Amino acid sequence: MILGLPGSDVLAARHARVRAALEAKGLEALIVTTPANIRYLANHIGSAGTLLITRTDIQLLVDFRYKEAVRSRQDSAAGCPGLQIYDVPDSYDEALVSATMASPARVIGTEAGHLTVARYEWLLRTWQSRGASVTLRSTERFIERFRAVKDVSEVGVLREAAQRLTAVAGTAIESVRSGVTEREVAAVIETALRRAGYERPAFDTIVASGPNSALPHYRAGDRVLHAGDLVVLDFGGVLDGYCSDLTRTVSVGNPSLKARRLHGAVHEAQAAAIDAVKPGVTTADVDGAARRVLVGHGLGEAFGHGTGHGLGLDVHEEPRVSKPRSDVPPERLEPGMVFTIEPGAYLPGFGGVRIEDDVLVTETGCEVLTSVPRDLRVCG
Repeated sequence: MILGLPGSDVLAARHARVRAALEAKGLEALIVTTPANIRYLANHIGSAGTLLITRTDIQLLVDFRYKEAVRSRQDSAAGCPGLQIYDVPDSYDEALVSATMASPARVIGTEAGHLTVARYEWLLRTWQSRGASVTLRSTERFIERFRAVKDVSEVGVLREAAQRLTAVAGTAIESVRSGVTEREVAAVIETALRRAGYERPAFDTIVASGPNSALPHYRAGDRVLHAGDLVVLDFGGVLDGYCSDLTRTVSVGNPSLKARRLHGAVHEAQAAAIDAVKPGVTTADVDGAARRVLVGHGLGEAFGHGTGHGLGLDVHEEPRVSKPRSDVPPERLEPGMVFTIEPGAYLPGFGGVRIEDDVLVTETGCEVLTSVPRDLRVCG
């Protein structure tokens, strides 16, 4: 890794896989507009950019803000092999039309999940008005499928990103006490993330206390923590572009018997899901392992979200560890996949518990990347 970026050899291997997939799908090129996918293929880090990858070439369309940084990176070990920099003087769409018209590719894929209908229609109209016979074909999860299985360089960063959460979690748990607000605890966590070397939080930090802990995606408000509260702490950081994610549930003072039982059930469900992770099983199998435990405790209705989500350049990516959709077959796990295991149970008016760790699928099972004790800690 150079400055947190994979080397040219890693990018070349990614390009080869993508080009083989283009040929298999009868596509001559792919327009890549998703920022994380552009970074994955070209090491370009920016809020703007478009990538055009064909079976032989790769072009990065960037404006004045990024050209010098791209050129500088091309002279390093993290340079993108074969990259051609295409200048965007004004409009990215105009530049894309020009770049594609200069290319022999005429059957071109687009990322349907990222290209708006308005832009799609404008591109077709503009090509037609200029006499270019371009056929656009929508693709779904074209690059994301490759990103789901991490290479060695990615696994190294994700492992380090997960390990650094241990110190952050210690600071977070120490800050939980009666009389402080949720926002105050969140501020401590976010400062600790920076101190641990993360470039930024991976998402809005969740500090949910008392009845708020029954709201799975509550953030952090001005509620004051009180003795007897369950407090869900959900946080993560971005290291060299890659996301980590951890959740622990703690108690302010001695927890009630009901709180202990709730935490124990979720702890058991998470252990069952982790034990189920190995190559060849499906994401639905892992989700089902957690869900069966909670159903057995009479908490089936209290677990309303999926068991986990992929981690990488995005905090939520492939694979999705949840109940299968009727129109989409569940995904089989492969070595190199990294995702969270985070079952939860939420009782409105009382509180909730979620326990989350990051795992890596190995050749024989899984490696838990995070290393923070999962017991119900008593705080403040």
